[in-house]
Amino acid sequence: MQPPAGYPSACAYHPGRPAGVRCQRCGNPICGECMVEAPVGHQCRRCLAQGMARTRQVEGPYGGRRSANPALTSLVLIGINVAVWIGIMLSGGFAGTLSNLFALTPGGLCEIGADTYVGVPPRACGAEGGSFVPGPLDGGWWQVITSAFTHISPLHIGMNMLALWVLGPSIERVLGRARFLGVYVVSALTASALIMWLASPTTTTLGASGAISGLMGALLVLVLRHQGDVRTVLMWIGINVVITVLGSAGISWQGHLGGFLGGIAVTLVLAAFRKARPWQWVAVAAIGALALVAMAARVLVG
Repeated sequence: MQPPAGYPSACAYHPGRPAGVRCQRCGNPICGECMVEAPVGHQCRRCLAQGMARTRQVEGPYGGRRSANPALTSLVLIGINVAVWIGIMLSGGFAGTLSNLFALTPGGLCEIGADTYVGVPPRACGAEGGSFVPGPLDGGWWQVITSAFTHISPLHIGMNMLALWVLGPSIERVLGRARFLGVYVVSALTASALIMWLASPTTTTLGASGAISGLMGALLVLVLRHQGDVRTVLMWIGINVVITVLGSAGISWQGHLGGFLGGIAVTLVLAAFRKARPWQWVAVAAIGALALVAMAARVLVG
């Protein structure tokens, strides 16, 4: 007896065996051995393997979505930093309006003519005919993140952007774009939090060093998680420590330490499992929120 028209007569992969159904993906007739149950209908084993391969390509080792170009986010961050630096250079450099507005000075700045003063209360600044630029203690909250994109010295921005270019793509390749950005931004916030608590309110801090230190902490966690060779990472951390300890008095050890700890904390959360968990982003947001709460507490303390 002939099978009805359109009914699969023989398995595409086992010609001598009768086929009962067609694969929902490729349409080939398949026998019972080749049949794999799908959410709708059945698939052949070849289509199932291809689907799993595509899933592995899209998903990173810790559940993050793989970036088609792992260097892209670092390039965008470098572009933003360079654009801000050019704007600062065009607006007067270190004592210019943009620098005073973006750099982190917890107690604010007083601009009187071409001069800038720290430690001057807003009323006293106004009484002298000056213009007060608020810091976080006086409402200038934007500085806790804009300071991470603010540079003055060509050497400063050059070293930070070189470190970002070396470290960033490697981390994004493993974590994915969104998770890499999470590490970077939260590290910048934890750096600002430690500066707010441990540095003088009259100290001006700027630069991406806190976020870069966070990337070093993230890379250390990932290398240890993979049981890899940590010597290169420890070399980067050692160089950072030497520069921080033996460098000029203008280097913020508080920012470096805060960013490093933040990067470690966020990466421990994001690299905890091979598959993504819904609560991981909640935990990352909580770390960032904790940094903001710590800074708010510093404002209340005065």
